[in-house]
Amino acid sequence: MKKVFDEVNSLDKRCYEQLNLSEDILMEHAANAINQFIRSKFSAPANITIVSGAGNNGADGIALARQLTGAYNVTLCLPYGTQSAMAIIQHQRAQLANVTMTQSLDGLPTDPDIVVDCLFGTGLTRELRPDSQLLIQQLNALSGYKIACDIPSGISIDGQITTIAFKADITLTMGALKSALFSELAKDHIGQISICDLGIDSSLYHGKTDSYLLEAADLKLPTRMGHNTHKGTYGHVSIIIGEKHGAGLLAAEAAFAFGAGLVTTVSEQQLATPPHLMNAIAIPNTASAVAIGMGLGDKKDPQWRQGIKLILDSATSKVIDADLFYQDLIITTLKQDNLVLTPHPKEFCALLKLCKLAQVSTTELQANRFHYVRKFCTKYPSIVLLLKGANTLIARDKQIYINPLGTNRLSKGGSGDVLSGLITSLLAQGELPLGAAINASLAHALAASGVAYNNYALSPMDIIEEVKKL
Repeated sequence: MKKVFDEVNSLDKRCYEQLNLSEDILMEHAANAINQFIRSKFSAPANITIVSGAGNNGADGIALARQLTGAYNVTLCLPYGTQSAMAIIQHQRAQLANVTMTQSLDGLPTDPDIVVDCLFGTGLTRELRPDSQLLIQQLNALSGYKIACDIPSGISIDGQITTIAFKADITLTMGALKSALFSELAKDHIGQISICDLGIDSSLYHGKTDSYLLEAADLKLPTRMGHNTHKGTYGHVSIIIGEKHGAGLLAAEAAFAFGAGLVTTVSEQQLATPPHLMNAIAIPNTASAVAIGMGLGDKKDPQWRQGIKLILDSATSKVIDADLFYQDLIITTLKQDNLVLTPHPKEFCALLKLCKLAQVSTTELQANRFHYVRKFCTKYPSIVLLLKGANTLIARDKQIYINPLGTNRLSKGGSGDVLSGLITSLLAQGELPLGAAINASLAHALAASGVAYNNYALSPMDIIEEVKKL
């Protein structure tokens, strides 16, 4: 698990003021981190084009050009000249080192092996000018291996892309992870992510944060350690089956596969279920966790609504999903503290409207996911919210955990139902809501990535089978 920050200027400032580390020292370390990465991956003399802006992100690139010149064929492109004090200093040093410089990409002798984007970094707060848009378009068209310094140019400090952004194979981000790297819009532009140290250990550089990046190593599986146990030891899951039976049955299969001792499907109708799943017309008294919403439907029958309300008002730990995010029945349930909500973006928009927090489109939500997640959790601090997406956000109160391990394989019907079943299983086994959401989300993503099929072929049952092998 790694810390994530909305901004790092305050971290840099603390280095200047408390550790007597100058801006120059941090910049040299930043450039050297990229230098060392390139030297470890590419043999000299490769052709390297570094495109630098006029500010301090550009200064990093100018310093990098100086460090690589001599061993590599380096061309430093300065389309906007230099403006910041450090960019001017680094430019003078580069001139003394005889770095080859140009003002445009038109004069490149050949398509470079490596392209380094040092144009704007995390400081971008405005829409790109037409000439900058054209420049990034030219960079994206080059065939070389693409490295972004700090953050791909065109992505703003809050993760927005207003027009175009550099498409990197890897982003070498300076000092610490930034939340802008984990917006939905950034996902297809950042490539891999690696943190470059600035000559100071992260324990000294990092400050306090409420945001964290989850890693595969953070997964804690529901391993059975005791021997004097029985099926009741591992919890009893109840899955409410709605109009679309398949959704609930997938959740039930996932819950059973992830360690629940007993799983009961609750339905008014007699279902054809596998022999290891029990059936009932009401939630058993022994149920330790309930999942509701998957394929539930929207009946207008008052008796049906009253039955759903009784389930929602019960004290049992619950996972709420899908159709219930369009129902006003959910509002009173949000006062509880044993809930995990698992909406996808459209469902979260509906929930925000029901809660009178915001009325936004899915497009606006996706561009501002951190903002709306924080807004919801400020009003309902005891609830665990899991907002599905390319980077799944799991939040409770002020804390946000980012799961970046999801894959486009999961863009198939039924994948979310499996996730709900996994979370409910962990709740039934005694895990707290936040831990259940985190561990189920990681297991879900890692299982999907582990299936040995083409990425278009994944089925929900494939995820369930792979979960058993984690």
